[in-house]
Amino acid sequence: MFTTMLKAKLHRARVTHAELEYEGSCAIDGKLLKISGIREYEQIEIYNVTNGERFTTYAIRAEDGSGVISVNGAAAHKASPDDILIICAYVGLSEQELASFQPKLVYLDETNTITHTRNTIPVQAA
Repeated sequence: MFTTMLKAKLHRARVTHAELEYEGSCAIDGKLLKISGIREYEQIEIYNVTNGERFTTYAIRAEDGSGVISVNGAAAHKASPDDILIICAYVGLSEQELASFQPKLVYLDETNTITHTRNTIPVQAA
């Protein structure tokens, strides 16, 4: 049996482009892909903090260090430049793998520059 777990998260990524006529996907700065462990062509879930949209697409590589987060194709209807996104990838793990698993959480500023990374989310206070 496998449990689906959060593998990686780009927290508060800012949309730089929304390209309706580009082949569908989400272009992500290659440096952010590498640091987060999200693979090119991997399925990702996007949660738009700005407008509440939630959708599935796949990651493609944008130029390393460019800061690009481009929502493309039909998904461009669900995000606009300057929208704030949470971009997540998930993985199925066995009970044995769960024992040592930690997600890669990458936190970004308004220019999609990494501010810090973590492997846990603090407990939410009451």
